[in-house]
Amino acid sequence: MSIQSVDVLLPLGLDTPYSYLVPENLSLKPGDLVHVPLGTRGMVGCVWPGGGARTVDTAKLKSVKAKLDFEPLPEDLMKLIDWMADYTLAPKGMVLRMALRHGESPGPQRERVGVRATGRDSVRMTAARGKLLALLADGFVRGKGEAAREAGVSPSVVDGLVDEGVLETVVLPPEPAAERPDPTHSTPTLSPAQEEAAAELRQAVADKAFSVRLLDGVTGSGKTEVYFEAVAAALAEGRQALILLPEIALTQAFLDRFTRRFGVKPAEWHSGVSTKRRARILNGVAKGEVQVVAGARSALFLPFQDLGLVIVDEEHDPAYKQDEGVCYHARDMAVVRARFARAPIVLASATPSIETEVNARRGRYGRLALPERFGGAKVPGLAPIDLRKEGPPRGRWISPRLAQEMGETVEGGGQALLFLNRRGYAPLTLCRSCGHRMKCPSCSAWLVEHRFRRRLSCHHCGYQAPVPEACPSCNAKDSLIPCGPGVERLQEEVQTLFPEARSLVLSSDLTGGIERMRAELDAVARGEVDIVIGTQLVAKGHNFPGLALVGVVDADVGLGQGDPRAAERTFQLVHQVAGRAGRGAAEGRGFLQTHMPEHPVMQALVKGDRAGFYETEIGSREEAHLPPFGRLASLVISASEAHAAEAHARRLASCAPVVEGVRVLGPAEAPLAVLRGRHRWRLLVRAPRGFDLSAYLRAWNAAAPKVTGNTRVAIDVDPISFM
Repeated sequence: MSIQSVDVLLPLGLDTPYSYLVPENLSLKPGDLVHVPLGTRGMVGCVWPGGGARTVDTAKLKSVKAKLDFEPLPEDLMKLIDWMADYTLAPKGMVLRMALRHGESPGPQRERVGVRATGRDSVRMTAARGKLLALLADGFVRGKGEAAREAGVSPSVVDGLVDEGVLETVVLPPEPAAERPDPTHSTPTLSPAQEEAAAELRQAVADKAFSVRLLDGVTGSGKTEVYFEAVAAALAEGRQALILLPEIALTQAFLDRFTRRFGVKPAEWHSGVSTKRRARILNGVAKGEVQVVAGARSALFLPFQDLGLVIVDEEHDPAYKQDEGVCYHARDMAVVRARFARAPIVLASATPSIETEVNARRGRYGRLALPERFGGAKVPGLAPIDLRKEGPPRGRWISPRLAQEMGETVEGGGQALLFLNRRGYAPLTLCRSCGHRMKCPSCSAWLVEHRFRRRLSCHHCGYQAPVPEACPSCNAKDSLIPCGPGVERLQEEVQTLFPEARSLVLSSDLTGGIERMRAELDAVARGEVDIVIGTQLVAKGHNFPGLALVGVVDADVGLGQGDPRAAERTFQLVHQVAGRAGRGAAEGRGFLQTHMPEHPVMQALVKGDRAGFYETEIGSREEAHLPPFGRLASLVISASEAHAAEAHARRLASCAPVVEGVRVLGPAEAPLAVLRGRHRWRLLVRAPRGFDLSAYLRAWNAAAPKVTGNTRVAIDVDPISFM
């Protein structure tokens, strides 16, 4: 006897689907979500295309238990999963796992109850009851809580009138996962350059075809307003839009701007959203009820029913790269998904990545330029402060010239921002008696002091410990001293220099979570803070109208680390931070404290020579055959024992396929040699641009000796981190 079977891909570390029998009462097609047996347990999987229906011996296969009541995964998402698995060498099931969030049940939704007037009079009228009845005299149904808030009375007043029969309760329909945005809610007034760019994006949406455009505009040029017009065009056609943001949890200003334009907030998708709400959003996206999602990189794997537009804001941001588990770059995978969905994609940035800039120069991507700030405001200039000649006093970090400029700014009613990309109080704590350095027990990294929390923390593995009273090496009392500045230490100096000024530290590791961060960003925007001390999160698209001065405390911090992208990252970060200033009425100014004012990156920043920087950086990349003019892949071999990691790395290197033009570098101990208790060795593969690096790695992996014990090999195609 033989019956039909289907291939089911499971969200496990497997590369191939399993075959299951289809019961006679079920009709299944690719994309359907099913519950299947696996060993002694059950699991949710997805019917996968490619295998096709075939007859098999019923004795060899188990049967599908049930078809789940969810919308099937769309074809473009399944194609993305196949493509990503092939490109990144990640097991296909692990890529599926990022899309298969259907196990997160929204749970029973609470019944929503509204009230309306019945026309009867109250036997015991009070002032509060009178206010409530006056509100409800229009005959409309309002939620109980909403009615109480609008009338300015307590909920007990509502309950009392319901008990009397003066009000009646009405069951309201379930609250939608997200309100529908109105593309005509508030049409903006655009500059001629903005309107020209917006018109091209509207046409791209109307064409319903894949295309890539770089929206290249200086900070404050109104890129968001331009791509909102593309979103409006997609909404007008009844299609869905995805907006990827590098730090969705911190961008309250973006959500407010979206609300002003479309009348409602978009659906948010990030780690701060509750499990129940994520489940409702996922279902709404799959059914087409949720039209716009603004989210972190994981939103890329939502099952959009009719994806008509993809936006990647701040496309250059390294936060789009996931370098653990399935290693992928969300910007690049967003381009792939847009291609499979036959939708236009917009990459927006004031400082495009070198890869995107080269693609635009070669004509692979269209370029929409916004060279001037909206409203005629000027991009702030940057002046260097040579720390070799006019550095701060010993034990201080703010130079006299920068301190003077800050004082004048605050006295004039403006805000100042100090940027230092170091969290905590001090990056190193050592003993002045014996020289012992406080080190993480699980990583080859120094512990960072966080004085606000009175803790020493490892920023790699999360280890924390209280600051000891005595040196753990020589037992000397009160001998531990902080070395170097972090943002918390910088605030101490600010409070000493400007005791009357209101200062605030903005850093992602402060307690209070997303809500506190959003409240603090709002306070800065309202002018309730005079001096802001922040890490890189202050560079991510925030709009501070009163900010008049930006001081970069250590502009050299990202240079000289052997990272091929160090110059690019430094230029982008400093340029973006400086761009926070001068967006309101006050003219912006910026200052760079540096020990290397002659460095090409510093020269380009000071002269405002963006074109010159790109010319130099692109030329050096091309000469060195580095991305995007060559391909890189990283292999990190790790084990709990140092000798095991090194031995497997050497065995792996010895069997690397020999191919002309491909060079395998290493093995070498990783710069971060121990991470979370595991010893790490690295191999780096460099290949020509057009070379099929994924196929090479797959062949190498097949011929490699099998890993033993707890040794692991992590492959990262197109790595961003070289630690």
